[in-house]
Amino acid sequence: MLARSLLQHSMRHRTLASVPALWASIPCPRSELRLDLVLASGQSFRWREQSPAHWSGVLADQVWTLTQTEEHLYCTVYRGDKGRVGRPTLEELKAVRQYFQLDVSLVQLYHHWSSVDPHFQEVAQKFQGVRLLQQDPIECLFSFICSSNNNIARITGMVERLCQTFGPRLLQLDDVAYHGFPSLQALTGPQVEAQLRKLGLGYRARYVSASARAILEERGGLPWLQQLRKAPYEEAHKALCTLPGVGTKVADCICLMALDKPQAVPVDVHVWQIAQCDYSWHPTTAKGPSPQANKELGAVQC
Repeated sequence: MLARSLLQHSMRHRTLASVPALWASIPCPRSELRLDLVLASGQSFRWREQSPAHWSGVLADQVWTLTQTEEHLYCTVYRGDKGRVGRPTLEELKAVRQYFQLDVSLVQLYHHWSSVDPHFQEVAQKFQGVRLLQQDPIECLFSFICSSNNNIARITGMVERLCQTFGPRLLQLDDVAYHGFPSLQALTGPQVEAQLRKLGLGYRARYVSASARAILEERGGLPWLQQLRKAPYEEAHKALCTLPGVGTKVADCICLMALDKPQAVPVDVHVWQIAQCDYSWHPTTAKGPSPQANKELGAVQC
């Protein structure tokens, strides 16, 4: 009876209540992680709330659904036709822990920041559990190239169409097909730019294709991007800015969210306005966002 029930739910979006035997739990109070605030915050663009409070997406080339209670994060993984049906293994859960950087105590950081910043102390009460993701560098790079002059809803659509067209198909749950993120090789074909324009990427299509080619053909491929994790922040930032379509802000997003550079401060118009309105900060180098002024603001925030 149990085996039949598990098989029936293996290729549908699961909920914790429907098949609890296929879920694993990680001790993690909401003060350490709020899925709704983190997964829809514009860091990653590949998670959907398929059922109330149940978020489904692709992580480490596997499809997951995540949900939480006040004290626990619950995870279930879909392994497709070739994989066994069962709750996530300890090895699989490592990917979830790493993605959310659960070894970092957010409560301690909030306490420290509140002790030195009265404005943060006030705002933090409304936004508990907001933490940085540690993302795959390739996915982060091309997602944020798509973010140029854009909003979260449109970026999400672009990234989804990019994956559907060029990424490997992983499996289908209900009527939703899930794909892995495209490889560098998949984004370097002669017709890629034209296809991307048809997918609605506009001028970003050229940057996606050109950056993939530059990394693959001129910089040694994926290892070049991965080794930037070990490089100093300034060196990694400078290297990223040599890629087509990667400016100061996009480079900082990649440094912060994929290359382990917590000192990076991506500055857009919203961050600029917050710095001026809430912290009475005024740049000495420019009247508006610019590489020099952004660097100055980043130094202040660090």
